Amino acid sequence: MKQSLLVKLFERSEGNVKVLVVGSGGREHALAWKLLQSDTVRQVICVPGNGGTARLAGCQNLPLSVDDFEEIAQAAQTADLVVVGPEVPLAEGIVDHLRSKNIPAFGPTKAGAQIEASKSWAKALMQAARVPTAKGATFTNLEAAKAYIQDQGAPIVIKANGLAAGKGVTVATTVEQALAAVAAAQGKFGAAGNQVLIEECLTGPEVSVLAITDGLTIRPLLPAQDHKRIGEGDTGENTGGMGAYAPVPLVTANQMAQIQQEILEPVLKALRSQQIDYRGVLYAGLMFTPAGPKVIEFNCRFGDPETQAILPLLETPLDSLLLACVEQRLAEFPAIAWKPGASACVVMAAAGYPGAYAKGEEITGIDQAEQLANVAVFQAGTQLQEQKLLTEGGRVLGVTAWGEDFDQALAQAYAAIDCIEFNGSYYRRDIGYRVRLGTTTP
Repeated sequence: MKQSLLVKLFERSEGNVKVLVVGSGGREHALAWKLLQSDTVRQVICVPGNGGTARLAGCQNLPLSVDDFEEIAQAAQTADLVVVGPEVPLAEGIVDHLRSKNIPAFGPTKAGAQIEASKSWAKALMQAARVPTAKGATFTNLEAAKAYIQDQGAPIVIKANGLAAGKGVTVATTVEQALAAVAAAQGKFGAAGNQVLIEECLTGPEVSVLAITDGLTIRPLLPAQDHKRIGEGDTGENTGGMGAYAPVPLVTANQMAQIQQEILEPVLKALRSQQIDYRGVLYAGLMFTPAGPKVIEFNCRFGDPETQAILPLLETPLDSLLLACVEQRLAEFPAIAWKPGASACVVMAAAGYPGAYAKGEEITGIDQAEQLANVAVFQAGTQLQEQKLLTEGGRVLGVTAWGEDFDQALAQAYAAIDCIEFNGSYYRRDIGYRVRLGTTTP
């Protein structure tokens, strides 16, 4: 075992590391981009990738389905590391399959991914770990759920229990709205809505704290703040995220220590108590309430678009950090190094998103945008067809910039957006408005 590890480390020192990234979104483009900045990474393969990873130097797309675990395992036989981006393959057990083939994979097993795949399971885990979270109850019976809502009143939060691509939450301001959300959950979210979690409505600014863990040690990355609503001023429907910035001025060093001690470490301990070997990202979606930070939800993977805002500020080589988690060496790994300043990501979406949207619109101007200083355009819903870049998804691009402060980062991101065109493009013009106003509260 030690000999094989030494051989791998020697190969890495020669710049021979090959990484396979599973996924096709902006998060995966950002991961591939950051991995290729490491002196030790020779090649990144994206499965299936997108138009951006297809054009990224040192990166190659492999057109496999993310749920074809055996084909992915075959492709990863010569990889030093597999990084799994999306939650669905994690929840379906891709890491279990890769581990069974002795393929090093960054991401939790199926058992660990329940922390995102089942909100009721996660709630029970938090309660057992005495982690601060909203009061709530889980229902499969519609009438019982309606009775609970009538008893609790509004505002109240309705969550589809299963995976719903970040859109399974309704913050109901009236009892009637809450009752309608419960009644519609199954039809809107399929099996994910067969069970609903109903919670008290917490108030305060939301913050995303993504932490990496090797199952024994856990370390947070920079806190980020997402913009979930489609409309400016945080109005309209929930989306997968319309933009993010990092770090978050609201979160002090003392508060990060509190999050570490009262949330991250107790949850990791609770996972170990259930014999879950969790090596990957533990993403805490937090609400900073008057009583302190409370968990809204946990995710089992890198956030999107938070990852696009966080990674440009990371100085530590990403491959080294993730391999330390996979090989359970995080306790001895040096402190994570960060660049000073701020970063912001603004999502350009297709018209109609998060509802129905058109595909196949040609995208122009990305090369021009990336000629600006400190700009990276992370592609999400795109495809490369006969050398033309076309829209393929609802969230099309994550236009990201970084600088000495938020004003600089945000100004540069919007300057880059001005270079890019595709028919029907939509983006929020107020990403980062809270820091521009000198507050991170809603």
